[in-house]
Amino acid sequence: MDDKFCIVLTTTNSQDVTQQLIRYLLSNQLAACVQTLPINSHYIWEGEVCNDEEILLVIKTQSKLFEQVTEAIEQLHNYEVPQIVQVPITDGFNPYLQWIEANTN
Repeated sequence: MDDKFCIVLTTTNSQDVTQQLIRYLLSNQLAACVQTLPINSHYIWEGEVCNDEEILLVIKTQSKLFEQVTEAIEQLHNYEVPQIVQVPITDGFNPYLQWIEANTN
């Protein structure tokens, strides 16, 4: 497989931003599925150790849409520097991958 599909990860601390991102990505066929999980993040920001409750968004899409997904996250996000990470899907259940392809541009 040529990494045609990917998962994009982002986090936010806002339920409103989470819902806006989900609606935008799905309605514009930039994602076939967005899963959310509550997480506790530990990180360094501006020299300080921080700890926040956040929502992790796991976005299933095609690799060719990564830039558009990134732009959407940048526009709708409430963080100055949001996490936007692409994880290639190197293999998967073919019917599921076909479903991702059928539901994204």
